Amino acid sequence: MKLCILPILGTLIVLVNGMPPISRDFNAHCRCPQVESRIIPPESLKSLKLVPEGPHCAEIEVIAGLTSGEKICLNPRSAWVKKLVHFVLEKQLHKKQAIPKNKA
Repeated sequence: MKLCILPILGTLIVLVNGMPPISRDFNAHCRCPQVESRIIPPESLKSLKLVPEGPHCAEIEVIAGLTSGEKICLNPRSAWVKKLVHFVLEKQLHKKQAIPKNKA
């Protein structure tokens, strides 16, 4: 009986040590296994999400939300995607600068 417990205990230790940390936002893989290079018409774009490179993925990820509800990954190296990202970042920067600060 004691001989059966030892292998089971060893297996449990190996499984627990090999598990990733438990976190709400933890993702050990890239969100974009495949990317699109085709140009998406501006009227089809609903949102744009930038995921910076990090331990989960070695590349920046650009995820476009379409008006149809579909989400697609765009190739961050495509010239048109670079322009789109630059445009969105500039727009956000101008929006932040335009907000007046309340003085107390």
